[in-house]
Amino acid sequence: MRPVPTLPSVLLPLLLLSAPAAAQLAPPSAQPAFAPAAPLLACEAYSAAPMIEAHLFFGRNIGADVGVSDRDWADFLDGEVTPRFPNGLTVIDASGHWRDSETGRLIREPSKVLTLLAEGGPATLSLIREIVESYKERFHQQSVGLAIRPVCVSF
Repeated sequence: MRPVPTLPSVLLPLLLLSAPAAAQLAPPSAQPAFAPAAPLLACEAYSAAPMIEAHLFFGRNIGADVGVSDRDWADFLDGEVTPRFPNGLTVIDASGHWRDSETGRLIREPSKVLTLLAEGGPATLSLIREIVESYKERFHQQSVGLAIRPVCVSF
């Protein structure tokens, strides 16, 4: 027999999705300067803390070649990311593709996906922006993909 969802379990996805959806629909001037964490009451129901989950997508090609070696990536992670987020992170090897804004060509390349769970205030977002800008400058990248959403976290 399949259990019937209780009211809190039905409302949690709606509560978690409502803030990001509303932020995307609001005009830029009305959007908050930082990513709000998940609603406190929803997280308390799961003995979890409201935080943000940030996914950063790092391409490894420089031009047409893989220019960011495993050693380059490890140095970047150790020198730029870990000092800013010493409590932990996750890195996954990936294969990505994107459209080059200058040529219109579809580019396929090996990538790294970095996941961070952290407080959702302006200081955290500033640290994330620093990582993005550092990677772009160091490895001559057009962009670094970034997706942030509110989550409830427990360890």
